[in-house]
Amino acid sequence: MEMKIEVVMLPVTDIEASIKFYERTLGFHLDHDVQPAEGMRVVQLTPPGSGCSVVFGTGIGELAAPGSVKNTHLVVEDIQEAVEALKANGLEISDITDMGGVKYAFFADPSGNTWSLQEKYKQR
Repeated sequence: MEMKIEVVMLPVTDIEASIKFYERTLGFHLDHDVQPAEGMRVVQLTPPGSGCSVVFGTGIGELAAPGSVKNTHLVVEDIQEAVEALKANGLEISDITDMGGVKYAFFADPSGNTWSLQEKYKQR
């Protein structure tokens, strides 16, 4: 049986600030921003090359408190290159940490949801 994670729901405090952050700062593609019903807004963005998107909005069901999604991983080929590019976009991101051959850098979105940028593990 094959299973895929395709959407991560993010609780956010400010939809417009979140769109700006994910689209302009991180470079995610804005897939859609729709209002299918009164009081409902659904925003979906996808990282370049990913099969999994983030979704946030209003009226889309009960979500956890803004900032409560922790340590979601974004995996990149070259973490140094990614960190430099993201810093150039204005992202506040930690220094790169090597945890026994797996490299990470950490940041948060405007609502306090946290992310781990991870360099793709290369077996030796």
